[in-house]
Amino acid sequence: MAKRASSSTRGKSSAKAARIRMGPHTRLVVLHGKEPFLRQAYADELRENLTNLAINFDTIRFDGATATVAEVLDECRSFGLLASHKVVIVDNAEEWVKGDINRPMVERYAELPADDVALILRAETWRPGKLDKLIDALGEAGGVVKCDAITEAQAVSWARGRVKKRHERDIEPQAATELVARLGPDLGRIDTELAKLATATPEGEPIALQTVRDLVSLSREQEVWGLQSLLLSGRTEDSLAHMHELLTVSRVPSVLMRWAMTDLARKLHAAARGFASGMPAPAIASALKLWGPARDAILDAARRVQPDDASRLLAHAVDADAAGKSGRGDEIRGLELLAIRITSAVA
Repeated sequence: MAKRASSSTRGKSSAKAARIRMGPHTRLVVLHGKEPFLRQAYADELRENLTNLAINFDTIRFDGATATVAEVLDECRSFGLLASHKVVIVDNAEEWVKGDINRPMVERYAELPADDVALILRAETWRPGKLDKLIDALGEAGGVVKCDAITEAQAVSWARGRVKKRHERDIEPQAATELVARLGPDLGRIDTELAKLATATPEGEPIALQTVRDLVSLSREQEVWGLQSLLLSGRTEDSLAHMHELLTVSRVPSVLMRWAMTDLARKLHAAARGFASGMPAPAIASALKLWGPARDAILDAARRVQPDDASRLLAHAVDADAAGKSGRGDEIRGLELLAIRITSAVA
């Protein structure tokens, strides 16, 4: 069995929360947060390091929503038949440790985890408590790591490091920025596209901005913003044509289209009311969390819309959304009518 860490290793959770080193010394780690790629990446790093050290290991996975604490811990404490090491992964771990019986059992295991076994608990949400302190007491053998979504600036830095490590390539700074601008800070999608871009780039050359523009499609959210920007221009025919292209070619779900139009109507209504009450533009933009090209486009359009007209537009949008959700009427016709009402209001 693994020895408890000395008191000198206690109280280091804040340092380890940012980054931990996964390897044969790892005994118990909690990976929690909304970014699934990071939760997966830590487990991948552990297996990769064990492989590089020529350590034979088995990977055993459990769904914490259905597996019992007893069967997982029995697996951790039992000897492997062939492999000398085990990686035991529990997904939905927030469910697995829930309850007055389950959590104390895991806490007792954390006090003396099994040798040559890495127990990895993965969860979207996590309730801190005594278990976290016990894991901290394991020193380098344990850690509680937040795997939250990152900012676009962090994603750009990550992409530049990732492509160098995984593909031994560089990427132009502007190309990395453009990649994240097209995909958002979605590390899974960025990683997939980096592999494609590295393959398409001649050996010895960095991934170029134009290569990103040629090979990486805009995300659905950005495609929808393209529709919102057309609607704000007041060009009805162009807006309808683009809407149909999104529905039939890009296969953007109609529910996302309704959300985009309702969201736009809501922001126009709030901004128009703000201007009517004398609020300055920066205060309105801050309240509505507007930035980038959307900020000026929405504020300019809101200045052209009377508050009462904006109120009626929002009511139409809410009704169209409710009709689409309940199956009332022709869904596509409802989207077309709403697009016409928005372009007419801002023209």
